[in-house]
Amino acid sequence: MIKRNLRDIQKMTQGSLSKEDYKDLSIEGVSTDTRSIGKGQLFIPLIGENFNGHKFIKKAIEKGASATLWNKDEPIPDIDFPFILVDDTLLALQRLAKEYRNQLKVKVIGITGSNGKTSTKDILASLLGTKYKTKKTMGNFNNHIGTPLTLLDLDEDTEMAVVEMGTSNFGEISLLTDMAKPDVGIITNIGEAHLEGFLTRENIAKAKLEILEGLPSHGLFIYFGDEPILKKQIANMEFQNKILSYGTEKFNDYICELEVMDQNSLSFSLKTPISQNFFVPMLGKHHMYNATAAIIAARHFDISLEAIQEGLYHIDKTGMRNELVYAEGFTILDDSYKSNPGSVLAALDTLYDLDEYEQKIVVLGDMLGLGEDEVRMHEEIGMKIDPSQVEYIFTIGSLAEHIGKAARMNFEKSKIISCANKPQLVEQLKKVIKPKSLILVKASRSLELEDVVDSLKKDVVLPEDKVV
Repeated sequence: MIKRNLRDIQKMTQGSLSKEDYKDLSIEGVSTDTRSIGKGQLFIPLIGENFNGHKFIKKAIEKGASATLWNKDEPIPDIDFPFILVDDTLLALQRLAKEYRNQLKVKVIGITGSNGKTSTKDILASLLGTKYKTKKTMGNFNNHIGTPLTLLDLDEDTEMAVVEMGTSNFGEISLLTDMAKPDVGIITNIGEAHLEGFLTRENIAKAKLEILEGLPSHGLFIYFGDEPILKKQIANMEFQNKILSYGTEKFNDYICELEVMDQNSLSFSLKTPISQNFFVPMLGKHHMYNATAAIIAARHFDISLEAIQEGLYHIDKTGMRNELVYAEGFTILDDSYKSNPGSVLAALDTLYDLDEYEQKIVVLGDMLGLGEDEVRMHEEIGMKIDPSQVEYIFTIGSLAEHIGKAARMNFEKSKIISCANKPQLVEQLKKVIKPKSLILVKASRSLELEDVVDSLKKDVVLPEDKVV
């Protein structure tokens, strides 16, 4: 993590130090949250719609903060403490991260896309970690606050940084790529996530392509070539960078093909430009694409095929994403971290492919941020659920209710249950779960359906005469 004296911090943030006496005092790391701030860190109080971090300065000092950035417009407390005055603490955080990244010798790989960012990040970090000191974005720290915190958490001797970049509006990826200055940029796909802000998938592709603004002329751009919208926009662009595409279509530079998949893993082959089989201990066909993107980037940094396979065996996966959770007598496919039409269909495909279960149930919550066509998109999901594969559909949320209504075209009315809240959802599920059931749980992040997963795992006990 960043270790600098306050004179350096002042210069990097373009701020002014409250007292020159503090100029040689050092900080080690930064934090925007007094709940997790550590001793010796720089406190960066941010201002949001419903909070003002400046109000927690005393708490930060009690927890051991060494200094703080401070908005010039905020009253300065009458305490003897190092304040670095800046015009805006958020902009100062971003400026500090950009300057720090420029001082490091680290190679950065930036990853964006509607789906698959986090899994691709996890896979690539594991591959690079076989040869280099590697760090990655933790959790979902992929926005205008999380990305600078990720960069400032890098150690001076970090060799590789895998940085996830999310967006919901034009200009956000541009901001993040300007800070991170990636040597390699990856676009995993273009889906319907954040249509509320972008209106069309073409606009989403345009926003994701902002990642190229940070790439140097010798950098590498990797993208999912099976996506026609992305392919069309790229065809009309001029590039100084090296470009490589991947997918199942024959025109891609890297062509992948699924070989075998079960409930714990998948095997796939790369047909060109190498002929090699790979084993991935992750669930779902879509991880073939995520792994392929990661393999291309790893090969760019001279990771051997043997090391790549070793790295694939030891992926440190981020939770609540297409993860099998084993309960007493039944299984939950926990994909509760986020939801959009593309990721729901991928999760359903995974559910269908797992054929060793005697009953399959889907629990779907609202898909948020889809814009004015949100009702239609929920209805389309309902119409696409396969009644030969799924016995019950449970929904939660006013938008997800449209999934259930549309599914009545193919399902008996009694097999579709819409619930008003999570406790009701759990109680209704308890009534139908059988031994050897598989339950898919998926919704947008704000619904926090991991609570349902936890409740089912903890509270559902099958009667003894049902246990097989």
